[in-house]
Amino acid sequence: MNLPRAKEALKKYFGYDNFRPNQAEIIQTVLNKEDTLVIMPTGGGKSLCFQIPAIIQEGIGVVVSPLIALMKDQVEGLKANGIPAVFLNSSLSESQQRKAEDAINSGKVKLLYVSPEKLVTPWFMSFLKKLKINLFAIDEAHCISNWGHDFRPEYTKLKLLKHNFPKVPVIALTATADKLTRKDICKQLGFNYPKQFIASFDRPNLSLKVLPARNRYKAIIDFIDDRPNQSGIVYCLSRKSTESLAEKLQAAGINASYYHAGLTPEERSKTQEDFINDNIPIICATIAFGMGIDKSNVRWVIHYNLPKNIEGYYQEIGRAGRDGLKSDTLLFYSFADVTQLRQFIEEGALKDIQLAKLERMQQYAEARTCRRKVLLNYFNENRQENCGNCDVCKNPPKTFDGTVLAQKAISAIVRLNEDVPGSTLIDVLRGSNKQEILENKYNEIKTFGAGGDISYFDWQYFMLQFLNQGLIEIAYDQNHKVKLTRQSAKVLKGQLAVELVRPVGLKDKNQQKEPIARPQSKKMRMEEDLFDILRKLRKQLADKEGIPAYVILSDVSLREMASLRPDNKEELADISGVGEYKSRRYGGLFLKVIAQFKVREKDRGSTYLQTYELLKRGLSPEQIAQQRSLNSITVYSHIAHLYERDKAIEISRFISYDEINRIAEAARIVGHDKGLQPIYEHLNKSIDPGKIRLGLVHYSKYMMGN
Repeated sequence: MNLPRAKEALKKYFGYDNFRPNQAEIIQTVLNKEDTLVIMPTGGGKSLCFQIPAIIQEGIGVVVSPLIALMKDQVEGLKANGIPAVFLNSSLSESQQRKAEDAINSGKVKLLYVSPEKLVTPWFMSFLKKLKINLFAIDEAHCISNWGHDFRPEYTKLKLLKHNFPKVPVIALTATADKLTRKDICKQLGFNYPKQFIASFDRPNLSLKVLPARNRYKAIIDFIDDRPNQSGIVYCLSRKSTESLAEKLQAAGINASYYHAGLTPEERSKTQEDFINDNIPIICATIAFGMGIDKSNVRWVIHYNLPKNIEGYYQEIGRAGRDGLKSDTLLFYSFADVTQLRQFIEEGALKDIQLAKLERMQQYAEARTCRRKVLLNYFNENRQENCGNCDVCKNPPKTFDGTVLAQKAISAIVRLNEDVPGSTLIDVLRGSNKQEILENKYNEIKTFGAGGDISYFDWQYFMLQFLNQGLIEIAYDQNHKVKLTRQSAKVLKGQLAVELVRPVGLKDKNQQKEPIARPQSKKMRMEEDLFDILRKLRKQLADKEGIPAYVILSDVSLREMASLRPDNKEELADISGVGEYKSRRYGGLFLKVIAQFKVREKDRGSTYLQTYELLKRGLSPEQIAQQRSLNSITVYSHIAHLYERDKAIEISRFISYDEINRIAEAARIVGHDKGLQPIYEHLNKSIDPGKIRLGLVHYSKYMMGN
């Protein structure tokens, strides 16, 4: 079996002309009947590595998947591409199960998805032995290892696949696995000298940002407000946090819900379905949420709390931007999170390994060099150049001499006999009059109130840096009491200087301002308008068929359509992600909408020219409005459009330069991208909206250098 057939299947079923890096080599290895371990980041195209070999070979491919939702999602996606696939799990009724089994026995099915629990039962093993199996795929293979971040005991029984089907190749796939986990996966599956493919872990479309965990709620509101109509996930450490944050977001008018393991199966299923189908765009969730979701158009992921290891963090942020489009990630980092996570680890198994992993997570959060370098280095991937798409690259942290602050903290620890936790230490430094402080006479020590000019959250941020620099230790087995180290004495005596990073908020005055977004060009506006129209059509089709919108077509496909505007099925075939089946099923509908959009744009062009001819004859906007039965705002919009496109328009006929300057100043304060109404109201309705539109175009064209 060779690769030309695989490439034909790639185009026919999935609508892509070329394989991504490593995919062709992995597929060839599977076709050669070799056992294979694939480490490939989320969104890198892991599924195609086993789906295409299963499709083009005689027989059926069996995929072991950990979650019902994940199986359902992948099977729906395959069917939408015209590929016969089924799943067998506990969600099926007896009649549905029989129907699926009949389809499998008839040879009509190319891919069968099954849970590990079902796979290892004696009955199912007997069922499989009657089939011609061309491969086994173990999805989310990190679940097989004790060293992985999501260990599942039922996965450890999968070694029986090599015992019962020694000639059938097994491909194990996961997005994250360090050396120890990779070695354990191979051992648990009974692999002998498997081929290993470790793809680049770099996801350049994901921006990386870390902030101290102060004013988290306001920061999240600002973050969401800057990204209207986008889908995202907020990961929280506790169930209570998911519920309280979702309620706060709802109170702010944001369509959000929550998800955690304490909900009933029905509640979890409904929340997940609403998110997948774009009915609820934002979910506040514990890490129980996400593995079973193949949703390609998640545009951002926020971590409300520090994750316990980089593997889990990397997999969770990987749920954003699976389609390769620009997406954002934000992590909040606090002293309290580190304390809580260390306590969990101290009370659990594999303490030393897990503590080491947490420390690497802290190093990432505390990074003062390119974060992507730190992240990739964890997975043994070296990168020389800075990424330019993380907060450290965009706004290098500002440092200052923090020796005096450190001396104040260390002096207080000495005077408190190393007998209080971090929260109490901060209260003493800030001069708090809490009952505990007064009862223990902590208010009588010399350093009481020595740091009263620094906020509680900033002290937490500095304490975290003291901890990471080895200036203090936390006795987690003694109620988190703060202890001194060898370095503490050197700092106190002035023998060691301490450099600290200033806390920077999401919109902190010390942070470099983001450049003002310039008004979009006509072409960009038209593409965005058409994209919205295509997205609405996709949602209508998805709701009618009861499947997620991204299964119909991805955002990438829609954006290509909006840019290229194909006229026929031949041109539609050049759009990535549009295979033969989708072209036949949906192509006509999308082509019709694109054609209608083109006609409307042509008509709009004609109406602009009619206004231009009347302007050249000397008519005023009000006279043109009366003659053409339009309102004056529309006519001013026409004038703005013509002026923007360099038609010979003498702008002073319609608006004074004083008005232009007032509009420009209002736009600077309110925001250029907020529309006419906020500017109109800011100007106390003293300038007509039509003139505001014209003034903004002039400002964009000349004063901003467009």
